[in-house]
Amino acid sequence: MENFSPYTDLALEAAEKLTFDADGRAEGVEVVKEDCELPDTVVTWVKITDMNGAQTMGKPIGNYITIESPYMKINDPDAHRRITELLCKYLLKLHKLDDNASVLVVGLGNRRVTPDALGPRVAGKVFVTRHIRDSIPYMAEDEMRSVAAVSPGVLGITGIETLEIIRGIVDRVQPEIVIAIDALAARRASRINATIQMSDTGVSPGAGVGNHRNMLNAETLGVPVIAIGVPTVVDAATLVNDTLDLILDDMSGHKELDNEFYKTLRSLSPEEKYELICSILQPYTENMFVTPKEVDEIINMLVDIISQSLNNALHPTLRTQGFF
Repeated sequence: MENFSPYTDLALEAAEKLTFDADGRAEGVEVVKEDCELPDTVVTWVKITDMNGAQTMGKPIGNYITIESPYMKINDPDAHRRITELLCKYLLKLHKLDDNASVLVVGLGNRRVTPDALGPRVAGKVFVTRHIRDSIPYMAEDEMRSVAAVSPGVLGITGIETLEIIRGIVDRVQPEIVIAIDALAARRASRINATIQMSDTGVSPGAGVGNHRNMLNAETLGVPVIAIGVPTVVDAATLVNDTLDLILDDMSGHKELDNEFYKTLRSLSPEEKYELICSILQPYTENMFVTPKEVDEIINMLVDIISQSLNNALHPTLRTQGFF
């Protein structure tokens, strides 16, 4: 329990257990929050600067940008347009793309399982141009980057490690950068389908549900890897833990309930409380993850937001000409 982190892929959640100074710094970690014009929308930039920070956070050295907004899961076209622009803006801040850069977009996940279908469905909506530049280059000159997209599937369906598939494609296509999209897991239920994280450290497919595969990063692929993810599930123990916290907060206002049992629960550390819940649930829930019942509609909205952001970032000239 030394590196306590119950099923979260979000750097901002890993950072919440740290103690920061007035400048938002801890040992090896920096956190900067920015408010946005869109109400209730916050951008958090987490920088892990050295090995001390990486060990504390349990994540590689690099940059993690998170956009949180409840509008992501609400049918509000204007809000979605503003989130799309925000995501495009910070994506370009995370990695500067040359005008002639070639890009490989990888949609990770299983399109047959809705909470895990985000990556493949985003890849299907990315405007691919590599074939145009190769076949009729005069039509693509100075107007679009070379973009290819692939959805490699999952090991249980293909029998092939995702890394093996992507490494083979990278060796053949030779992109200058890989952008991988995947579904994640969060520690807080409130962040489900309401958070987008970008990082320049790569991604471990399946990590969100405890099914860690080989990392896709600059070391394994030989090119920079930008990861974009949305937490679409939360594990059952975390959900129960959040519920228990709400119950304890409500009990605090009732003096007649201020008994030894309440005091005992209050005295438990987050690690101890989570471990207790896991031990109780394990025989009944096993490795259970939960997603909202509206996940089909919400995934559709998230796919549009992320794919539109990628198209805007990768093809800025076409955007100004009204193609997107």
